[in-house]
Amino acid sequence: MSEIRKYLESHKDEMLGLLSELVAIPSVQGEALEGKPFGEEPARALAFMLEKCREYGFAVENVDNYAGSADFGAPEPELAILSHLDVVPAGSGWSSDPFTLTADGDKLIGRGAIDDKGPAVATLFALRAVRELGIPLKKGVRLIFGTNEENGSADLAYYRSKRELPPMVFTPDGEYPVINAEKGMLRVYFSAPFNNGAIYDEGGVINAVPQLCSYDVRLEENGDVSLNYGKMKGVSAHASTPEKGDNAITKFLTFNNYGVPMLKKLAELFPHGEFNGKSCGLGFSDPISGEMTCVLSILYTKEGRLHGGIDIRFPLDRKKAEISDIICGKLREAGFDIDSCEGVEPHCTDENSTFVQALLKTYERVTGKKGRCIAIGGGTYVHEIEGGVAFGAEFPGKDYHMHSPDEFITVGELLKNAELMAEAIIEICG
Repeated sequence: MSEIRKYLESHKDEMLGLLSELVAIPSVQGEALEGKPFGEEPARALAFMLEKCREYGFAVENVDNYAGSADFGAPEPELAILSHLDVVPAGSGWSSDPFTLTADGDKLIGRGAIDDKGPAVATLFALRAVRELGIPLKKGVRLIFGTNEENGSADLAYYRSKRELPPMVFTPDGEYPVINAEKGMLRVYFSAPFNNGAIYDEGGVINAVPQLCSYDVRLEENGDVSLNYGKMKGVSAHASTPEKGDNAITKFLTFNNYGVPMLKKLAELFPHGEFNGKSCGLGFSDPISGEMTCVLSILYTKEGRLHGGIDIRFPLDRKKAEISDIICGKLREAGFDIDSCEGVEPHCTDENSTFVQALLKTYERVTGKKGRCIAIGGGTYVHEIEGGVAFGAEFPGKDYHMHSPDEFITVGELLKNAELMAEAIIEICG
């Protein structure tokens, strides 16, 4: 057993305790407060993490409660490891309290366990192991902890306006071995007048397949009024992999629209079981990143209007403007106003770079498995960072219920993540 592994095994209980305290902070984005741009809880999670870093002997900085950092080594860090402390809403369907880290055998269940609090704890203990074991580094390392990744990464944009990022950046906000290519992303919000009752998507978020949709729909025909109400249940999943879920909103629209014209139009654009946006005039794919995704993830009524939101992940060979023109044109034809349409272009880092090859080498040495670069539809925290890649924290072929009930990481994988991060630091900076 390597000295890194021995160190982490001896500090396992401390790692689990720190993760437990961090999960207990419900760091979902809240109402902006003075000095707390994303609400009380994300700021509390950041303060907690930075205090732990300070206790472990690192030089810390809080950049206006948007993000914070912990430095070790040479004066100017050349490697940054970027993780986030905010989480998506808990939602329903959990087998235990989502904000209490609960052990089920080797599983550690709780919101943020894999995305991204568990990996954040792993990075901290990785750097702590390097420091306390006295392993020499030629280059400095900076851990960066953000608080708004789940809602647009305004934290990172602000941080970059105040501080320059090191030349090499990876995030444990994805999968192993290395994610070097990410589809482009577009998020469209639309609305239209609606006087046919009420629809609730029950706390849905733009980047997740909705699992519940309640409705109380009124239809008037020839002077007769019919009332139809109920709740459509689905299965939540990340919006980049909608085929893993069951969209409660599109299920409602396709099978229970009750002939309401506005709902029928949406059902035609977003038929249940279609994931690539073909009915909207999309449906593109490319050889590297594969088929695009298009998810109607938000639908609710408020003050006499029907509001909706769409999450789109498009291939590397397409541009944001092209996708935007198509989807917004279809919505306008259906009678909707476009309230906002924002996104980012695809991201790709050269797999042959020295940085990427060092990470692949580390993965192969620690796991004994072949390292390779992969492309995904999900946007990681480095999507808009030139040369950035994702390194972990999910291991291949495993469903950690990210953004879903009973999200988890295993004890063994928490330790393995920390070992991989420590070995990567040594490989790149030693």
